[in-house]
Amino acid sequence: MLSNEENPTPIVRLNRVVPFKHARIYAKLEWYNPFGAVKDRVAANLIRDAEEKGRLGPGNKLVEATSGNTGLGLAMMGNALGYPLRTPLSAAIPQEKRTVLRFLGADVDELDDTLCPAPGAPEGAIAKAHATAKQPGYVMLDQYSNEANPDAHFRTTGPEIWRQTEGKITHFIAGLGTCGTITGTGRFLKSKNSGVKVLGVYPEEGHDIPGVRSKRQLGQTKLYFPKEYDGEIEVTDRDAYDLCLRLNREESIVAGPSCAMALVGALKLVPDEPGVIAVVIFADNIFKYASSVCRHFPELCPPPPGSLADGGTPTMAAPSAHERLFDEMVENLKNPYDSVAVSDLAKEIDGAAPAASRPLVIDVRPQDQYADMHVPGAINLPQSDLSKRKTELPADRNAPIVMVCGIGKFSKHTTLFLKSLGYRNVRSLKGGIGEWVRKQQPVEKS
Repeated sequence: MLSNEENPTPIVRLNRVVPFKHARIYAKLEWYNPFGAVKDRVAANLIRDAEEKGRLGPGNKLVEATSGNTGLGLAMMGNALGYPLRTPLSAAIPQEKRTVLRFLGADVDELDDTLCPAPGAPEGAIAKAHATAKQPGYVMLDQYSNEANPDAHFRTTGPEIWRQTEGKITHFIAGLGTCGTITGTGRFLKSKNSGVKVLGVYPEEGHDIPGVRSKRQLGQTKLYFPKEYDGEIEVTDRDAYDLCLRLNREESIVAGPSCAMALVGALKLVPDEPGVIAVVIFADNIFKYASSVCRHFPELCPPPPGSLADGGTPTMAAPSAHERLFDEMVENLKNPYDSVAVSDLAKEIDGAAPAASRPLVIDVRPQDQYADMHVPGAINLPQSDLSKRKTELPADRNAPIVMVCGIGKFSKHTTLFLKSLGYRNVRSLKGGIGEWVRKQQPVEKS
C-alpha cells in the first residue's frame, strides 16, 4: 500500500549531525514507500491520472525517461497492472539502478545523457522517450512536465507532514530535480499556513548526485516554479557526500547522497530559533549508490586481490587505481584551458574570425547522430573509430581543435586521447551538442 495521510512514511528527528540549539530538524524517510523512494508517489499518481483520463489502458506499454527511482516505481506498478516499461536513461546513472531496472523487467536503453535527463538533448533520454511514445501502444507519462507529478505530493506528502507535525511545521526543505516534491508539497503546506517557508536545494554544476538538477538544469524542467519557493541554495558534491557518511555512521540513518544534499542546504537556510520545526525530504537510501560511494570514498573500496592496484593482473571485479586516476583526469578537464563554452566556440567559428584561429571541430558521436545535426563545419570522427582514423587528424600538433559529443562526457575522453598523441591545443565543448542546441546556436545536417 502506498503512503497516504493515514499510512505515512515516518519522520525522525535528527540530533547528532544538527548543530542547532533551538530549531528541530526532522527527516522524512521516503524509502519506506513500497519500492524504495519518494518517486513511488509520483509513479502511482501518473498512472492513476492517465487511466482516469483514458490515456492508459489494457494493451498499453509505458515509456518514461528516468534517473532511476521513477522507473523503479513504474516498473513494479507496471508488473502489477500489466503495463510493461521501456525506460531510456543515462549511462551515468549508478549501475545498481540500471541493473535492478532490468531485473524488474524493464527494457532499458542506456544513452549519453546527464544524470537527470536533459530535456533539450537531441539524442538524450527524454527525446528518446518522446520518439518511442509515437509508436503504437506506447504511452509516455512524462514526469518532467505532467502536473500529476506535483499533484502526487499535494495529495499525500503535504497532508502527511502537516498531520505528523500537528500543523506546527515552519520550514519544508527538498532537493530539486523534477521539482514535483517541492512544488506539490509546498503548495499544500502553504494552503494550510502561508507562513511556512518552502526551501529548495540544488547541486553544483557537473555534480555526481543522481536525481537532482543544477541551477542551469532546473531551467529545463516545466515544474520548477522558483517564485513559489522562499529560498534556494547550492551544495557541493563534497559537502553532500561528507554529510551522507555522517548520517549513516552517527545518526544510523541509511540516507542516500541527495538526502544529505538537502540537509546541508537546510542547515544553511533554516534559522536556529525557538519554535522552528523543519522537515527535510530524504528521498531514498544509500544502498543504490555503492558505485557513487566508491568514487567519493575510494578508501572504502579497496581493489580485490589480484587486481592491478593490488600488484596482480587486471580483473573486471572493480575499478583499479589506474581507472580511478583516469576518471580524475577526465574530471580535471573542466578547467577553462581544456574546455570551451558554447558562446566562446560560436565566436571562434564565426566567419568574421581570422581563419588561422578558427578551431577544427570534431564530432565524436556515431555517424547517424552527427548526420541528424552538428556544429556548422564540424567533421565526424566517431569515438569508436578515432584510434584507427587518427591519420585524419591535423599534422600540426599545435592546431586548435574542439571535441564535441552529446553532453560533454565522451568529448573529454577523446580530448585526453588527442593530448596523448601530442596535440597541445585541444579542448572539449562544455555540455556538448545538447548545450549548443539549448543556447539556440545554428546546426547543420548531412
